Amino acid sequence: MSKNREFDVVVYGATGFTGRLVAEYLAGQYGVGKDLKWAMAGRSEDKLAAVRDEIGAPKDVPFVVADASDTASLKAMAERTSVVLTTVGPYQLYGSDLVAACAEAGADYVDLCGEVNWMHQMIAAHSDKAKETGARIVLSCGFDSIPFDLGVYFLQQNAKDKLGEMVPRVKTRVRAMKGTFSGGTVASFRATMAQAGKDPEVINILQNPFALTPGFTGPEQPAGNKPEYDEDLGMWLAPFIMAPINTRNVHRSNQLLGHVYGEDFVYDEMMITGPGDQGKEIADMVANDTSMMSEDAPKPGEGPSKKEREEGMYDVLLIGEARDGRSIKVGVTGDRDPGYGSTSKIIAEAAVCLAKDDIKVPGGLYTSAPAMGLDLVDRLTKNAGMTFKVEG
Repeated sequence: MSKNREFDVVVYGATGFTGRLVAEYLAGQYGVGKDLKWAMAGRSEDKLAAVRDEIGAPKDVPFVVADASDTASLKAMAERTSVVLTTVGPYQLYGSDLVAACAEAGADYVDLCGEVNWMHQMIAAHSDKAKETGARIVLSCGFDSIPFDLGVYFLQQNAKDKLGEMVPRVKTRVRAMKGTFSGGTVASFRATMAQAGKDPEVINILQNPFALTPGFTGPEQPAGNKPEYDEDLGMWLAPFIMAPINTRNVHRSNQLLGHVYGEDFVYDEMMITGPGDQGKEIADMVANDTSMMSEDAPKPGEGPSKKEREEGMYDVLLIGEARDGRSIKVGVTGDRDPGYGSTSKIIAEAAVCLAKDDIKVPGGLYTSAPAMGLDLVDRLTKNAGMTFKVEG
């Protein structure tokens, strides 16, 4: 019901740091007034115009004025577009009414959320309405968690072809990453910690690997919260900062896909720090890093320079282990810094995928793999500087 609307995609938060990167990407990749009908949205038309001019977008980019504190404006925005792409976080502070508006209006939705406690609430609150109206609400459509969620999905599809079955165990290891976490990630982390301080139940949600799989609890999962030595790789591993988000989304994907990875599926993520004493030293340093809480951490609206974004990258190895000892390896890479350059392209393509591709899934609250699967893998590979490849 959402396909014959004024816009295909509205970028809400287009005056923020990441939002403007999304608008810049859409203008460069899809133009304005062509096959993709998209608009920039935010609280101030003057600020939207300033950003449009700064990013060099054409003068005829449509604007939508909407404000997180004005539910009527959110409802009006949702009713005008097939997909709302929102970069306005922390979502637990500014996102709940927008999810409600999209679910009510039958509008598809993508965000950059990594706030597991909020996602848990949204799944409970809006799944029924989204199913009723046909709204596909897809959470975590940035670096967390698309390279990981789609990486596992891609690995499992290839395991089915090469090994004859999907695998019950996947280990994800970040081989290399250049770039910093975003100011939005820092703000979301702090908002979550503040919420946990007020409500002990939030801590239980955050610690539960199956926080996003209502009615299902699988086997015990690796903690991944301290350095360890990997005998197979001959490398030291450190905790990976995004693992508490990505692992929850991967388990939700498995549930939404009918537990095709198995009800006994085990999944973890860690960062490779290298061999020997130096690898151990780096792993210890990563494990004890508190920069997310420091005063020097990026603020919302701040971010790296164009040069820094373009020099950033990431390289992720996924190892799937079959019950009989056979294995399959997949590499996932991105050609920009994860927090800004790659994330802005990823979420843009996720929105376009929902708006323009023949996505058959019904309404509901989703992760990327069950919502868009290989359609989105193809888009990211073709347009967004990512690779998904079977190795060895």
